[in-house]
Amino acid sequence: MSITIYHNPACGTSRNTLALIRNSGAEPEVIEYLKTPPSKERLQQLLAGMGLGARDLLGQKGTPYDELGLADPKWTDDELLDFVVQHPILMNRPVVVTPLGAKLCRPSEAVLELLANPQLGAFSKEDGEAVVNDKGQRV
Repeated sequence: MSITIYHNPACGTSRNTLALIRNSGAEPEVIEYLKTPPSKERLQQLLAGMGLGARDLLGQKGTPYDELGLADPKWTDDELLDFVVQHPILMNRPVVVTPLGAKLCRPSEAVLELLANPQLGAFSKEDGEAVVNDKGQRV
């Protein structure tokens, strides 16, 4: 199964999502989008696949969101995507794409809906919250 994760290793949610993918026995294509930002066209494809608008993809914490005035409703989806291309840190993460669909995986366990393979064992998030038990079942 082909799995791609748009990942930021500095983000706990992104790290937990990647770990859940690997706990299913899969090794995804990891795109560190701050190093290799997606094109505007790719962002449009991802949004279409997730059924989201550009505003839904914007992260606020630790980004220039406020400085750029992106809360202003005057910005079109097209303009917002231009901002994401210019400032990839604006992209909320992680975004995961599998043959089962595409999803902004917040919280990280949302990725379980996109994985064909079951979890191979217990999994707890970095903060200790149990997500999967030792039988591979979601708790």
